[in-house]
Amino acid sequence: MPRKPTIRQTETVARSRLFRIEALELEFANGTVTHYERLAGSGRGAVLIVPVTEADEVLLVREYAAGVHRYELGLPKGRIEGEEPLLEAANREIMEEIGFAASRLEELTSLTLAPGYLGHTTHVVLARGLYPRREPGDEPEELEVVPWPLAAIGELAARPDVTEARTIAALYLSRDRLAREGE
Repeated sequence: MPRKPTIRQTETVARSRLFRIEALELEFANGTVTHYERLAGSGRGAVLIVPVTEADEVLLVREYAAGVHRYELGLPKGRIEGEEPLLEAANREIMEEIGFAASRLEELTSLTLAPGYLGHTTHVVLARGLYPRREPGDEPEELEVVPWPLAAIGELAARPDVTEARTIAALYLSRDRLAREGE
């Protein structure tokens, strides 16, 4: 494994409510000095939850996606608040977004998007043993909950309103985990 570059200097060049852009001066092991920019991560990342019912359906939400200016069908997700334990954050988010809590929560993996310049981690959590429990959330409008058969994930991933890579990856990972458990 090569030695990681040394960060010689870090400067925040822009900041918003959600993002911080950093300029980095890096020195590589071979002596090369170069500059990078990155969107720095904030907090401890986010959770993306795959809530699976006893009928082997996954509960999706339809919500507005400002980045692409349309409604997308995806998995419940949200930021981990402060020192909140990861699995508690996952349970809180599904109570807020789909009106269910889970008696069984399992972290499957952690994902990054564009790690060359984006310092954000999403923790994928499989949620089972769902039971009704609604908590107030911070969504600007009520989210539509859409049940989808886990066996039909291929058809779901082919839809034009299902484009988020984290959602697609999490669905396939969950389907495969559940299939292995059923063997």
